[in-house]
Amino acid sequence: MSKLLSGGRLKSVRKDISLFTSSIKDDLVLSNAVININRAHVMMLMEEKIIDQFTGVSLLKALTSLLETSFTPSIEENEDIHMAVEEAVLQKTDEETGGNLHIAKSRNDQISTAIRIHLRILLLNSMNNILKLQKNLLDTAEQHLETIILQYTHLQPAQPVTFAHYLLSFSDNLERSFQRFIEVYKRINVCPLGAGALATTSFKINRAMVSDLLGFDDILENSIDAVSSRDFILETLSIFTLLSVTISRLAEDLIIFSSMDFNVIELPDEFVSTSSIMPQKKNPEPLEIIRANASRVLGDFVSSVSTVKGLPSTYNLDFQQITPNLWNSIENVNASLYVLSEILPKLKIANVSSDKAQNSFVAATEIANFLTREYHIPFRTAHKIVGALVRSLIANNLTLNDLTSEMIQNISKNITKSKIKISNKQISDITNLQKIINSYNVKGGPAPKEVKRALIQRNKHITNNQNSLSILQQKLLSAQQKMESKISYFLSQNQSNIKFKNSKL
Repeated sequence: MSKLLSGGRLKSVRKDISLFTSSIKDDLVLSNAVININRAHVMMLMEEKIIDQFTGVSLLKALTSLLETSFTPSIEENEDIHMAVEEAVLQKTDEETGGNLHIAKSRNDQISTAIRIHLRILLLNSMNNILKLQKNLLDTAEQHLETIILQYTHLQPAQPVTFAHYLLSFSDNLERSFQRFIEVYKRINVCPLGAGALATTSFKINRAMVSDLLGFDDILENSIDAVSSRDFILETLSIFTLLSVTISRLAEDLIIFSSMDFNVIELPDEFVSTSSIMPQKKNPEPLEIIRANASRVLGDFVSSVSTVKGLPSTYNLDFQQITPNLWNSIENVNASLYVLSEILPKLKIANVSSDKAQNSFVAATEIANFLTREYHIPFRTAHKIVGALVRSLIANNLTLNDLTSEMIQNISKNITKSKIKISNKQISDITNLQKIINSYNVKGGPAPKEVKRALIQRNKHITNNQNSLSILQQKLLSAQQKMESKISYFLSQNQSNIKFKNSKL
């Protein structure tokens, strides 16, 4: 327990118990946020004439000096960042002056505000990382508009697409994550300060002024809601969990595609490792860590929801246990985004071989489509004909390379009365992977022409998102500049006519 709080209701608290409940280690990232909260709050107290100019300027000078010296409190001697800042201000002023820093606020509203301030910065950074990964996905896709790969369902060869079309699917998924971040940012960027412990204060404070100085869009009005809600943390964790699922699946695909059995891609040497005993191995270890990181993020989310769901209203110290989960998840996801962004441009992609395509019968769907389109056979019937055809080829150890018109005719006789007369040239065309892909020229399909259109559109989306991100960043910068300007004004107005009590200032 802070020495500032001892000697009142409590004489003392055991040091080991204080260490057990301390959050200072996890609070260090909030140092600047807490100092700025106090600076904004002090200026509001001055303007509302709750404290006099001498006290206010003294407090502002002390707080600003903490920022300038990169204040880092001792982990052993402090229970949380809030009391650490207050004690540091007292050391730079005196009890009569520094003792007024905490007028009309509580640690309860201050911590919620500080988390939101720091979280805003981290979210903007994460959104920038998402855009970087998206850009690398699109840039890599542009190089592979004609590169054919097989796509799988149930890990079985299914249909041919291009590698560009495949990468575009993840870019679109990331776009949804980016939009979720934009939405949650709005709900995070509201100011709880002024709610006090839970019931505001009898001092006539100006909550809107503090909110504006700290760059918030609005105040979080209801005082109980302001101090007791942590849904903004849970929502943020849920969004990071969804994002981690997406990048984990991309990592898993790349692991599978890089295996010798699939042989779709080759990972660059600088992003793999080798075995300590098997010299031939090229292990995709960074991708495996990305996959594992997603599990950790999910664990942080479940742990946090489980903690919050059983708590009574207003403030409980359980809250401080979920904040490290938030920081850990953000760090893990950002690291994974970075690694994937670095890997993508350096991938080597292998065009699928004709033998592999024919052996896996991935043109079967298009043969059924052809029968329906050319002979007006119901698709379900065509599906049955081609299924029987594939079964016969496999039984005779044959592939689509061996398919003939006579085979199709013989099998179709047992299923339909329609006369099917198909030339070997037609068979060659409808089993040609490039022609199949070109025929999938439907919006959202893998035809190179359609993918090229989509890439142009997606690049425009990235530009628009970058502009949106810049607006949010500029607003925070403008708020910070406004606060610094206001502090400079207060200090300059009082520089000549106030003699400070403490020479340390």
